[in-house]
Amino acid sequence: MSITADAPTATPRRRFQDVVRAYIALTKPRIIEQLLVTTIPAMLLAQRGIPSPWLVLATLVGGTLAAGSAGALNCVVDADIDAVMKRTSARPLVKHEVPVRNALVFGVVLGVVSCGFLWLTTNWVAAVLCVGAILFYVLVYTMLLKRRTSQNIVWGGIAGCMPVVIGWAAVTGDVGWPAFVLFGVIFFWTPPHSWALAMKFRDDYAKAGVPMLPAVATPRQVSFRIVLYSWAMVLCGLLLVPATSWIYALSAVVLGAVFLTAVHKLHNVYRRGGETNPMKVFHLSNTYLCAVFVMVAVDSAIGLPVTSLF
Repeated sequence: MSITADAPTATPRRRFQDVVRAYIALTKPRIIEQLLVTTIPAMLLAQRGIPSPWLVLATLVGGTLAAGSAGALNCVVDADIDAVMKRTSARPLVKHEVPVRNALVFGVVLGVVSCGFLWLTTNWVAAVLCVGAILFYVLVYTMLLKRRTSQNIVWGGIAGCMPVVIGWAAVTGDVGWPAFVLFGVIFFWTPPHSWALAMKFRDDYAKAGVPMLPAVATPRQVSFRIVLYSWAMVLCGLLLVPATSWIYALSAVVLGAVFLTAVHKLHNVYRRGGETNPMKVFHLSNTYLCAVFVMVAVDSAIGLPVTSLF
């Protein structure tokens, strides 16, 4: 009797959990993690110390909702190619776990709420930048660039750079030059990171008709561009030294040297016509970005600007 009575309540509960899980998956949580990792250090650098915990929380909540909005709307627009690519074939719209109309409404509502929330809890500058980031990711990258040019991720990556600017603006009400340097670091980081992943899934992109660079260029050409963007990323990061201390300066040099060594090894293998695993660079790029921004946060909390030492 007890088993029969419990059965009807167990199934709806599992279904509700599945629905919640599907909507969460629409927001692309892994991308949100990276955005939050870069936002907090930018806020600490803007404050040159520890900002108000409430301000940090409000900015993170608003940023999470904004990133979730962009991710959900991206899933709506890209549902057709997601169904073709093995890497994305398990997304909620492909598996019909969420109706397309519901996903569209969900994405729009998240975007409106995120921008309104940031306006009320931080300032109008952060809110406007938030709107711009969502629109750029959906309209410019997803709808205009992604299926038309091999440079899609280069310019489309601008949307992923916006959290550092939004975090800075939430603290100061404007955008200072260090925020643009952090923006540049992520801008130049995005192509090596994305192309290394795309090299593994180049057949997927080719099948879906998405001209991601590894799908339309040779591994040697791709790895050479990865080297160029990696050097630009490391050098851009060094521009932040005047606003930081020896803690960040030393870390940026060491971390940059490690990453540059890895991408040069990748290129040398392909230059000689060999084969290697590009995912090593992909994973290292995640470690590099996380470590650099962690050191920005540490430096901002305890370090003294290099200029103050002279």
